[in-house]
Amino acid sequence: MSRRALPLQRASTARKPGAPSWRERLQRPDVRLELAVRVGFLAAVLAVLWGSWTVAQAHLAEQFRAATEIDVALIDPNAEERALTPENIERRILAFNLRLREDELYLPAGTDPRPRPFTIIPGEPARFVAARLEAQGFIRDAELFNLYLRVTGLDRRLAAGNFMLAETMTVPEIAEALQEARFEEILVTIPEGFRAEEIAERLAENYVIDGERFLTAVRNPRTLALFRDYEFLRDLPEGASLEGYLFPDTYRFPVNAASPEVVLRPFLENFEAKVGLEGLRGGSSGLSGRDLLTLASIVEREAVQADERPLIAGVYLNRLNGTCADEVGGNFLQADPTVQYARGEPGNWWWKPERVEDYLQVVSPYNTYLHPGLPPGPIANPGLNAIQATRNPAQTAYCFFLATGEDGRHVFAETLAEHQRNLQIYGYRP
Repeated sequence: MSRRALPLQRASTARKPGAPSWRERLQRPDVRLELAVRVGFLAAVLAVLWGSWTVAQAHLAEQFRAATEIDVALIDPNAEERALTPENIERRILAFNLRLREDELYLPAGTDPRPRPFTIIPGEPARFVAARLEAQGFIRDAELFNLYLRVTGLDRRLAAGNFMLAETMTVPEIAEALQEARFEEILVTIPEGFRAEEIAERLAENYVIDGERFLTAVRNPRTLALFRDYEFLRDLPEGASLEGYLFPDTYRFPVNAASPEVVLRPFLENFEAKVGLEGLRGGSSGLSGRDLLTLASIVEREAVQADERPLIAGVYLNRLNGTCADEVGGNFLQADPTVQYARGEPGNWWWKPERVEDYLQVVSPYNTYLHPGLPPGPIANPGLNAIQATRNPAQTAYCFFLATGEDGRHVFAETLAEHQRNLQIYGYRP
């Protein structure tokens, strides 16, 4: 077939005969009006968008400038360029979202003020930390916490290590606490005369161990692997706690201890070294073992001055052995600390009544006004001086003692008549 016979057909771009050109159309008033309307509409849309961005930016800036110092640090509007970069846009959107939920930042997750351990492992992402905080009851909303970290920049400064947090802490408080991990070890001083609950609180405050976890072990010593390691515990009655054996001293404990045994062992090792089984027998008091420790705990709570401990121990022993039966009406110790121990509660572990008569209203085997002899067990953890004073008390005929209000000192009396005169002298109400 000849190529000349069928030439290639091309699309014609020539203007059809009689059709006006674009220049000719532009001369028409109706076309010009239509074009002007379209251009004006597009300009209006662009103006609205730009105006909205400008107003929103100015509104956010004023909000942040007006915020009080406690609420600042979400974002500083002047810290970055105002260019419409993706980073700036994201930052402002996050800050705006956080501002809308600002009130939630200060709602604690719970009401329990007792600190509990929390650990961040090296390299753990902030969002994982937030999820675990919510799961363990420290925060209400992991997404809100993570948002706060991102806006403040604290997500890049979370420290790996051990922490002690409480349900009553707010989101900003928890975020700040997670910036500095605790030391691996810490020195903790346990004063003479602390009861087990006070020791638990002191340990928790110093990030050693959860207080309830510690107390559970103290109250159930037979469940512990270390129970059989100490000879002085062998006569511990069934159901008895380690109250009295938590020897007061300054200890170096690990932060966030792995188990209660790790914390209890230093107490018991110290007791064995300073007192031991030999220190609980063989004295002139006639008491031994846990009975001696029980009375020593009462002496520790009563005596303020060291030189009075043997005298106070002697008074109680006179009451126990019947020397004061005629003056007291039996072998009643009538020791205020035993009743205070029975009525103690969180925040007020050593309850004190307004009148002596109030002691009689406390129904407890620890009430030595109502029950003769020693209470069921120690009421505190005595130091070495109180134990030694009880083991070898002063030999006197005293049956009473009374606080004078002067440097914690006491005045002593042999008879009830003398004691009543002392009450009048030192202004005690009848």
